[in-house]
Parts: sequence; C-alpha cells; structure tokens
Amino acid sequence: MTDTDLRVVAEELRPGRARRAGRRASGRAERQSQGQSQGQSLGREELRADGRAEAPDWAPPRRRRRFSKLTLRVLAINMFALAILVGGMLYLGRYEERLIQSELDSLRTEAAIFAGALAEGAIDQNPNAIRQLLIPDRALPMVRRLNETTESRTRLFDENGDLLADSRTLGGPGGLIEIELLPPPQQQGWLRRAFDTVYDWVTGLMPQRKRWPTYEERPDQSAYDYPAVAQAYRGEVARQIWTAPDGNGLLLGVAVPVQHLREVVGAVFVTRQTSSIEAAMQAVREEILFVFAVALGVTVLLSLYLAGTITRPIRRLAGAAEAVRSGRGREVEIPDFTRRRDEIGDLSGSLRAMTDALWARMDAIERFAADVSHEIKNPLTSLRSAVETTARIKDPEQQRRLMAIILEDVTRLDRLITDISDASRLDAELSRAESEQVDMRRLVETLGELYRPQMEEKGLAISVRVEGDGALDVLGLETRLFQVFRNLIGNAITFSPDGGTVTLVARRATIKGRRLVEVLIRDEGPGIPPAKLKAIFDRFYTERPAAEKFGTHSGLGLSISKQIIDAHGGSIEARNRADRSGAEFIVRIPAL
Repeated sequence: MTDTDLRVVAEELRPGRARRAGRRASGRAERQSQGQSQGQSLGREELRADGRAEAPDWAPPRRRRRFSKLTLRVLAINMFALAILVGGMLYLGRYEERLIQSELDSLRTEAAIFAGALAEGAIDQNPNAIRQLLIPDRALPMVRRLNETTESRTRLFDENGDLLADSRTLGGPGGLIEIELLPPPQQQGWLRRAFDTVYDWVTGLMPQRKRWPTYEERPDQSAYDYPAVAQAYRGEVARQIWTAPDGNGLLLGVAVPVQHLREVVGAVFVTRQTSSIEAAMQAVREEILFVFAVALGVTVLLSLYLAGTITRPIRRLAGAAEAVRSGRGREVEIPDFTRRRDEIGDLSGSLRAMTDALWARMDAIERFAADVSHEIKNPLTSLRSAVETTARIKDPEQQRRLMAIILEDVTRLDRLITDISDASRLDAELSRAESEQVDMRRLVETLGELYRPQMEEKGLAISVRVEGDGALDVLGLETRLFQVFRNLIGNAITFSPDGGTVTLVARRATIKGRRLVEVLIRDEGPGIPPAKLKAIFDRFYTERPAAEKFGTHSGLGLSISKQIIDAHGGSIEARNRADRSGAEFIVRIPAL
C-alpha cells in the first residue's frame, strides 16, 4: 500500500464514509496486487462521479406507512380480547335456560290453578251419575274468565280428547270467532332500526340454541296431537317446547290433568310464546352492547395512546439511525429517552452508546491511518534518499553502506507493517473470539519458567510471586493475555541493567467493590519520565534506552497491550516505584 493510498484511506475514514472505507481500501489493495485497472467494478458497490460510493443494494428502503403496523397489532389484540369477552356475555345460554325454566314453572302453576278451578266448578256434581263429566256450558266461560288476566292461551280437552274450550275463540251468532293478540304499535326511528340490524347480525353470529320442532296447529285439533296432553291423561304434569310458527322465539306448553276424586276427567293445556323472554334477553344484550361500545371506545383510545408511546419513539430512533447510516455525519443526534426507564429507554441508551462507540472507533481509525501514514513515511523517505544517492555515487564502499541502510529500512518497514497488521486485526478478533476461564496463577508461573533461561543468559534474574491461596481466575483470551505479559516483560528486560531483576507479582485486589486479579511487572531500570506515564500507551510512541539501535521497535507493543486489557474490561497503568528503583506496570482484570 503506497503513501498516496494511505492518504486516500485516511480521507475516506472521515464520518459518513468510514463504513465503506475498509471495503474500498481492501478492494484497492486487491486490484493493485492483481495488476487490475482502477476503473474495475467494486463488486456490489459502485463509485459515483464525486468519488463517493452508492448506497449498497442490501440497504433496507425506508417506507413511510400511513398506519403503523404495530399500532394496528395493538388495536387488534386489545379489541379481540374485548370481543371474546363480550361475545361470551352476549351468548347468555344459561341465562336463557333459566328464564325458560322459570316460565315453565309459572305456566305449571297457572295450569294447576285452572285445573283446580275447573274441577270444582265445571264438573256435574250429580251423585247418581256413573261418571263425573265436564259441563261445556260451565267450562267455556270459566276458561275465558280465568285466562283474561294472563297472556297465555288455555285449552280444555274432555275425557275423550276433544277440544272443549279455547281461550282464543268466542262463540257468537255467526259461529266461532278466533281472538289473536296483536303486538303494540311501534314507531322506530332510523337509529333504532340501525341498532336492531346490528343486533340481529351480532346474535346471528352466536351459537344457536337447541333446535325444537316448529309448532303446527290442525283445525280439528285433539288432545292426542300434543304429547304433553296425552301424558296428562295418565295423571302426570307434562311440558312441551316448540319453535314459534313465525320463527321468533319459542312456544312453551304445560298440560295438567283435571281430576275429580282422583279421576281424570279432562286436561288443561296452557301455552305461551316467549316474547317476554326474548324481550328480557334483548334488554340484557342491549345493556351489554352499550357497555361494550363504551369499553371499545376507551380501549381504542388507550391502545392508540399505548401504541403511540411505543411507535413514536421507535420511529424517531429509526429515523436517527437511518440518518446516521445514510452518512450525514455527527449532525444527527440519537434521541434520548433514557428517562422513560423502560425497554425503549434502554434501546435509546444503547443506540446512543453504540453511536458514540462508533464515532470513537471511526476517530481511532482515522488517527490510526494518519499515524500509519506518518510512521511509514520515515523509512520510505530514508529509502528514497538512499536509492537516489546510490544511483549517483561510484565508490563501492559507500554503496555497500547505503545498501546496508536500505536493508535496515526494509527490515524496519517489514516489522512495522507486521505490527500494524496485527493491531488492525486485533479489534475484530477480540469481538469474535469466545472467552474462556484463564488461571492467572498458572499463566504467571509459566511466564517465569519461559523467561528464566533467556534472562540468565543476559545476566538478569526473574522473580515470580503469587500472593494468597485463593484462585486467580479471569474470563478472557489466554493467548492475548499471554501476549500482553510478554510485551511487558520484554519491555522490562530492555530497561533492566546488568544483574537486575524483573519481578512478577500476582494477587487478588478489591477496588471500589470490584473483585480484581492484579498482576505487577517491576524492573530496576531508570524509570519513566513522569510526564510520559500515560503517553507511553499511545500508538507509535517509543521511549527506548540510548544504547538501543533506532527503529528496533515499532511503538505498538504497549498500545496493543492496553487495547487487549480494555477489551477484557480491565485496566493497565504505569508508574515509577516509590523507592525510585525502576518502573512498575499494573494490570487489573475482573476476577471470576
């Protein structure tokens, strides 16, 4: 990758372009390595005339809906639950059965009274008669008079099953006159007619009650046309239910025997249409529907309010996220709903934190690209000067010296690029890798055994001390933690004087209620300038001994170490020892 390309990458890593910069840089490097032209397609992304990339084809289009689907779902769920409740209440099956039973009991009492009165007043009391018989001239007015105060129809059958009297017929000069009760006149407005239409539609949707045979009346009816009356001739009280001839409601009937001295001399058959039951049922259902209408209105308003408190913030968050995605830069601020103290507040806080982390990452990438460009320029400048000078001079000795410089610069570039590659991959690796339990006691002891022979060859010593008997386990990546401590030990070896000792201490610590595993790496070197205690963790910063050859280190070791420890939720700091006998690095990682 050339210096020009690095400047292009740094430019593209600015806010609004960072998302596509990595893709462009990798595509550019691949094209250069394969010798392809700059005009080749970038795959799923095309460059526009102004140098910016078109939006990728996988980006979801933002469509503005007239009605929020979430609002419709909330309304549907709340209304469905209310409709089930109201539907169950409107069914009223058991309530109707109780009303029918009550009506049948009322008819039975009424029929029993009629039968008792007829047994006393409509039977021939002649003691010489072989059988006691009903007297038609007495029975007919009695039936009519007894039935005047009721809405029932009363029929009297004699001992032979013939119809003796009917409260719906009158005798006159022209023969029998049939009486029919007409419904009261009603004047209904359009609102009532509309309500009745809705009521009929709703009741039609409900489960239908038991189907009864439709009542049919023969002109020459007899007692044996009605099973209940036939049963009454056996001395029993019988009931019978039909569907009304007009299909509106039921027709209830009760048959009671007319007895004199326990002898059945006829049967009284009382029938009544369940118009009162239907009216009572409709009245109850109308009250339920009225309550349902009020509850439905309240439910709709509350559902709209509830959905609004959910959809409006989500729409604002989605709009802000879309604005960030479309590359408007930092002019977009994610709305802050954290004061809601609910899931949407948590989402808002997470999006804000994610956006801040994204901008911080983009700033870090931009700084990283600028630092890389600056660091690579130095060896490149040295290489250019050496190459240009080599081409002009003829002295073989000077050419050899210049070739040595070129080789050193190439080696330095190779080392620098290797460290840069490792640093650039570190973030992705730390985010993808699965953490595991790491025993820091064993890790520190292994480091001591690993470095002891190497340090003895250099006239140095290493001391490993683990304080306490408890476990020193952390959750992390063992290979990366091993890399951190190798960097720190290597740094301590570099600054240690002859005969010096590098000390490793591992122990537990509690800071502000957090249980930590603390590892200290101490050396006996000259220490760190107080003004540089934080700067040494900056990228490409180097503070090496005067005797060390320039360019031996890239200045990324401590920066990478800090990045790894930060990813583990820990901290790393440097300080000079209290007795001014060297430097000390403290690594703290949350303990399991």
